[in-house]
Amino acid sequence: MRDAALCVTRVDLANGEKQDYYEQLEVNRNASETEIKKAYRRLALKFHPDKNQGDKAAEDKFKEISEAYEVLSDAEKRARYDQFGHAGVNGGGFSSAGFGAGSPFGDIFGDIFGDIFGGGRQRTSRGKRGDDLQYNMEISFEEAAFGVEKKIDIPYAKRCEACGGSGAKAGTQPKTCPTCQGAGQMRFQQGFFSVSKTCSHCNGEGRVVEHPCPTCRGNGTVRDKKTISVKVPAGVETGIRLKLSGEGGQGTKGGPNGDLFVALSVKEHPIFRREDNDVICEIPISFTQAALGCEIEVPTLDGKISMKVPEGTQSGAVFRMRGKGIPALQGYGRGDHLVVAKVETPTNLNRQQRELLEELARISGEDVNPMRKNFFSKVMDILS
Repeated sequence: MRDAALCVTRVDLANGEKQDYYEQLEVNRNASETEIKKAYRRLALKFHPDKNQGDKAAEDKFKEISEAYEVLSDAEKRARYDQFGHAGVNGGGFSSAGFGAGSPFGDIFGDIFGDIFGGGRQRTSRGKRGDDLQYNMEISFEEAAFGVEKKIDIPYAKRCEACGGSGAKAGTQPKTCPTCQGAGQMRFQQGFFSVSKTCSHCNGEGRVVEHPCPTCRGNGTVRDKKTISVKVPAGVETGIRLKLSGEGGQGTKGGPNGDLFVALSVKEHPIFRREDNDVICEIPISFTQAALGCEIEVPTLDGKISMKVPEGTQSGAVFRMRGKGIPALQGYGRGDHLVVAKVETPTNLNRQQRELLEELARISGEDVNPMRKNFFSKVMDILS
């Protein structure tokens, strides 16, 4: 089975000043779930990387709106975001005790009050979470409708076996940082208070590698590739991201793995188009078929189905086949299949065909050029 071209990028959700999620999706703060979904779908189609090859700004915008939708489409996350902003959903919010370990002020206030009351502490080296990865996958209209399972190859950073992830050459060990003495922080006395700052020598690790591992060059990780299976549920559409927890980059120093996000893009179908969970298909029929009625075969997601066209059918008439559309995503039932009749006006008539149509017009009491005669009649009224 042919997979889409690989495009894996790091998803960095913590750096820089973030725009309001509602502004990202161009909706009001009281927007309904349906409004948020429609806004995301519209923007995802506009900025999807597959439609903006080489456009870094569009790629960044797609990541931003995807992140915004992931939060605002989840009732619990949206409630936390509405109350605490970005800190409430990115792990930077306040703990129940006020300034807890998850707070950006935790280390500063911990050092201040620790020094005041004699409770100073030694910093321990913490593991680092692996990178989040994103894979852009293109699937067919039918695969989106009924679901599919695909295998994909993902490059990622894994622990270096040569050094066990320490980054130090075999036979050596990282040394305690001489600048911070292993604390990972430097403390500065400012009057009554003691303020801590991350050690610039070891970047807060508390240890330094004097003899880097030649395999990983001191990083503790090496590049590798893994093959994983992705189950795409029935009913997905362009812009939806699937989250595979723990399938991203490998954590270092005991840290957890990152997550893998699979961004879906659905190919356009040559004859079908989707509207919510309904499938719409335009079927051309001849003038005589529309006038006299007929029985035709129409294509659906379930194969060809025979359908009766009643006599006197007008162009644009819609015929509904219930339960033949797109299955509901993570729900029950299916949408409908809508057949739109497009009556083709005959062209390049031969002499006999023209005479027969003119005879039909006379029998029906029709004027073959009523609009032209009506136009010149109005012109004469204006000029008279």
